Amino acid sequence: MGKIKQLRSNIAHSDSLFFSFLRSGASSQAASWVDLGLGFALFAWLGLAPWMSAAIGAVIGGAVNCVLCYRFTFHAQGCPWRAVIVKYVMVWLGSLVLNSGGTQVFYFLIQDWHYLETIGFQPDGYYAAARIFVSLIVGWFWNFILQRYFVFRHSSFDPYAIRFVNAVVPGLRREYASSK
Repeated sequence: MGKIKQLRSNIAHSDSLFFSFLRSGASSQAASWVDLGLGFALFAWLGLAPWMSAAIGAVIGGAVNCVLCYRFTFHAQGCPWRAVIVKYVMVWLGSLVLNSGGTQVFYFLIQDWHYLETIGFQPDGYYAAARIFVSLIVGWFWNFILQRYFVFRHSSFDPYAIRFVNAVVPGLRREYASSK
């Protein structure tokens, strides 16, 4: 029973690369379900346009992922949340560009590989293959790496990020100063 207890403790608390990666996958999945579920509900039940449903789902899913990563995945409670938000949004926007552009490029590269149909792919599946492949690569080599080593860690960029948030939302500075 001691080994199982140790494993549970490692999964929840270890900052090793392996366990951080496992927690990152869990956080990402939870956020993806929120993203997709909310987007579907907004479209199907409230009648919002598909683009609006997808955009709101993506933003709320991103916020859920940020909070889960801050508290659970990378144990970043000591990092200034204003800096984390700015860094997270920067990485999130980069991920959006890499996923969108990468999917287009990879789809363009494989769309004429007709031998893929001999192994069971349908032409419509080329998009799915491109999207899944690019999403995994971006998730592992962009999102996870930058979140682990930049977003949820102290960096020399933090003071600039905090100044930016304070300039954009000046009430936060006063609110923060009065709560000390």
